[in-house]
Amino acid sequence: MKVRGKINPAFWAGKRVLVTGHTGFKGSWLSLWLSQLGAEVSGVGLEPDTIPNLFSQLQLEKRMQYNWIADIRDLQALINLVTICQPQIVFHLAAQPLVRRSYRDPIGTWATNVQGCLHLLEGLKLLEHECTVVMVTTDKVYENQEWDYGYREVDKLGGHDPYSASKAAAELAINSWRKSFCGSETHQTPYLAIATARAGNVIGGGDWAEDRIIPDAIRALEVGQIIPVRNPGATRPWQHVLEPLGGYLLLAEVVASDKEIKNGSSHNCCSAFNFGPKLESNRTVQELIEEALLHWPGKWQIYSDSENSHESSRLNIQIDKAYHQLCWQPRWNFTTTVHRTVKWYRQVIGNKETAEACCMSDLKTYNQSQP
Repeated sequence: MKVRGKINPAFWAGKRVLVTGHTGFKGSWLSLWLSQLGAEVSGVGLEPDTIPNLFSQLQLEKRMQYNWIADIRDLQALINLVTICQPQIVFHLAAQPLVRRSYRDPIGTWATNVQGCLHLLEGLKLLEHECTVVMVTTDKVYENQEWDYGYREVDKLGGHDPYSASKAAAELAINSWRKSFCGSETHQTPYLAIATARAGNVIGGGDWAEDRIIPDAIRALEVGQIIPVRNPGATRPWQHVLEPLGGYLLLAEVVASDKEIKNGSSHNCCSAFNFGPKLESNRTVQELIEEALLHWPGKWQIYSDSENSHESSRLNIQIDKAYHQLCWQPRWNFTTTVHRTVKWYRQVIGNKETAEACCMSDLKTYNQSQP
């Protein structure tokens, strides 16, 4: 298998691509990128739940081949969409992604994050042409031991909170489905190749979600308020949203381009991959906020969390597998990541540039950057 380490625009031109969760933060960025690569992009997801939201700011509906508003917990809806769309590549990003919300709605979180994955795979099983699937989970799938060193793809899965545990369960469910239903037996499909991707903590322009540190900070800075910070000492692998998305694209391209794939359950790239930043970007929340304040002056303070929900203190992931098997590695360091993120918000909120112009600028700069 020839591994290039760089995305090939010619591969994506005219490809039928389905993105689940296309109305979300990462899904919107990915849909825009795919559109720029010349793919025929279709999406399925819920209505955006914030105002503003990146999907609307980018007017992505105009770029989509099909734009479905549907819940991935609806099996028949997914079967119908797959039948119409006939995707060649699928990126599954749809999820309930918030830790604190998972405490308030554990059943809905489990149903979306586990059953939703299986609904998608059941729909894709009906395809009669080759299809590469990248199922996105999270770096929080690992049983967190509060280690100083990063977790590898072979480390034990776990999860204290409902969100993390449901994503770990999704990894198990996907792996079981792949082993059971990918192959040449009568009950299997020979057409699907399935990989999973675990990303670090992403930041970037256009994230307006609740209970995320950068959107919370921007909302406070915009109105001159003090930024509320729950866990200033917690460390996370911060990375710009374009980093893991580039990894997902490369992973899909490598798997789909490998003509040696005969059985999607046994190929070495039909497995889990970590996409995280370099070690220097594993910083505390306090360091993240103080770096952001260099570009948008303000103040922050610790506040007591009335919900008192558990969140891990230390988290880091190893990216050796993605480097050795895909030649993938991050391009932007911590300083650049924070600078580009805050710059996006200042330009858009200050009406100096449109969201689309800022995203296109980030994409251009990122693609020209060297690892």
